Amino acid sequence: MTDPSREPVRDARPPGDAERARAALHAVREEVAKAVVGQEQAVSGLVVALLARGHILLEGVPGTAKTLLVRTVAAALDIDAKRVQFTPDLMPGDVTGSMVYDAGRSDFAFRPGPVFTNLLLADEINRTPPKTQAALLEAMEERQVTVDGTSHQLPAPFLVAATQNPVEYEGTYPLPEAQLDRFLMKVLLPLPPREDEVEVIGRHAAGFDPRDLAAAGVRAVASADDLAAGSAAVRTVQVSPEVIGYVVDLARATRTSPSLQLGVSPRGATALMTTARAWAWLSGRDFVTPDDVKALAQATLTHRLELRPEAELEGVTTASVLDSVLAAVPVPR
Repeated sequence: MTDPSREPVRDARPPGDAERARAALHAVREEVAKAVVGQEQAVSGLVVALLARGHILLEGVPGTAKTLLVRTVAAALDIDAKRVQFTPDLMPGDVTGSMVYDAGRSDFAFRPGPVFTNLLLADEINRTPPKTQAALLEAMEERQVTVDGTSHQLPAPFLVAATQNPVEYEGTYPLPEAQLDRFLMKVLLPLPPREDEVEVIGRHAAGFDPRDLAAAGVRAVASADDLAAGSAAVRTVQVSPEVIGYVVDLARATRTSPSLQLGVSPRGATALMTTARAWAWLSGRDFVTPDDVKALAQATLTHRLELRPEAELEGVTTASVLDSVLAAVPVPR
């Protein structure tokens, strides 16, 4: 993914809420740059997820600014945000809420958990056991929480931005496939190149405090109304039959890859179309191109693929398999 704010706008539509929303979301990227150096793919992924009303999983080794990135995006948005540090002793009720005794009413009442917010930072989600991880499943899919037989609706918008360390790290619990599939996107945060790392260290030497984003000049530049207007505009972006066929062909090609025992499902293909529409809208277009599909394929599909054990032993990765699929499937003209 590249920065769509640097791409030319190819269609000219009259000013309105959608255009103001697009400008506001590009401004979010500028605010994030005040605190986070580089990591453009992760920033772009978060903005796409917000527009597509999906959830995002950020993976990287400790110290790659995963938590800081989400906190900064939250600070640049005029919405409610909460953070939960996932630990081995975290219980499901600590996330979703629980029934507590109300002495004044002599009865039990529901006390909402931190999941009742617009942006939930699920920090180090794979450091908690599967039972607690699963507590988020209903919230992520249905936008509601059911406790003691009663369903409680979550506020809109609602986004889970989860971070995790690579699964080979000690003390991690791999996310089950069912929960991975709930994430619209998974973005890897690599270690920064030398020039970015020099800037990071220079900022800290100059007094930057990652715990004080206000001092760094980060301010709220987009609202919930901007997100709603942007999401509505994304749903009007046109997808031609040829591009739909291209998305389907990519998904079907993963199902026949000899390196994979699990390919992309129809849900995954739909997710790719959704993220490509959001990317096209951010780029200033009202139609999706094959390049939009390619730009979002890795972030949208790799976590939905499962390697065969023999392929994994040979050092094959889901990213390399998907690269091969993208190179082999004919691109519509």
